[in-house]
Amino acid sequence: MHPPGADTVLVRHGDLNTKSTSVKRYMEGLLVEHLGGLLADRDVPGAVEREWNRPRIHTDPEAIGAALDAATDAFGVVSASACLTVEPTKAAIVDGLEATARACYDGGTFAVDARRAEKDLPFTSAEIAEDGGSAIWGAVDDEFEPAVDLDDPDVTFGVEVRAERAYLYVDSVSGPGGLPYGSQAPMVALVSGGIDSPVAAYEIMRRGSPIVPVYVDLGDFGGPDHEARAFETLRSLWRYAPDAERAVYRVPGGETVSLLAETMEEGRMLSLRRFFYRVAEHLAERVDAAGIVTGEALGQKSSQTARNLAVTSRATTLPIHRPLLSWDKQDIVARAREIDTFDDSTIPAGCNRIAPDRVETNGRIERLREVEPDDLFERAADAAANAEQLSL
Repeated sequence: MHPPGADTVLVRHGDLNTKSTSVKRYMEGLLVEHLGGLLADRDVPGAVEREWNRPRIHTDPEAIGAALDAATDAFGVVSASACLTVEPTKAAIVDGLEATARACYDGGTFAVDARRAEKDLPFTSAEIAEDGGSAIWGAVDDEFEPAVDLDDPDVTFGVEVRAERAYLYVDSVSGPGGLPYGSQAPMVALVSGGIDSPVAAYEIMRRGSPIVPVYVDLGDFGGPDHEARAFETLRSLWRYAPDAERAVYRVPGGETVSLLAETMEEGRMLSLRRFFYRVAEHLAERVDAAGIVTGEALGQKSSQTARNLAVTSRATTLPIHRPLLSWDKQDIVARAREIDTFDDSTIPAGCNRIAPDRVETNGRIERLREVEPDDLFERAADAAANAEQLSL
């Protein structure tokens, strides 16, 4: 819901406000670039205006919904509102609130939330709220009996007054929060195409880190469906970062996976994870990434018990980031649906066939080193050296 003739999206950020002035200025610049990239990628007409604390998207009224959708997909954005732009005078603001009420207010309680960025204007925020509230009341009292509730209104009429323009709105749509894309160092993201790994990659992107996706080809234990769903989830993720390099490293891992399946029963899945981590470490060194991202959640699978995570993590000296570590499965599924990776993640694939009949839940590094192939890490180095970068 937005005022008739709305032509501007007002963008709000959150964590940027905790930064120093210079860092905040830098990150706001990244956010403005990211907003422009989203508009261009989605063919949404509009221009992004940078102003301290409040980036704005100016667009055609016909495109206001699409512009709002783009803004609320941008990492770093806490919320955004579709606004009607009026002159920064009390008369223009009151008239705009009256017209907005006629179009958008059809019952329940209301309040006016008025704020001024410029304190030398010839009216106060309280005067805007009082006069605007009277205009809203008069606009609808022939249709129903309005009521004011300043604590928990059903409809809030927002007003933000700047030096050159005032912005009127009735809805604030939540964004992903986080930090602007590109404000942190890149991370290597191990993507399997399952439900968890693309959600984990999204969460790291949401905190500002570009991802370098790595997919390990499982050979006979994977197959075209396994690879296709991994790549499709990446295409969904790049919708949120259109300026990112749309490429993935495909690593040949079939021989090693077959070897583990043939020679290991105890600890097989732990050694497989250690192989993945060492592959990721080599590729991280190649692309100057600062860490590894996985979709692991504590206790979700046998290889993800607290003891087993401690064992598998010792395969690399790089930090392994597990943004879903404390998430419940239903929360991960809900986020996958929200970011549109769920459907592609649920095509049946072959990786379940790798798991042995008897799983290890209490691994110990000394015992695992005794039973896993002596050349496991050499195999990881060779696999990383033969990784192929594919453009998607």
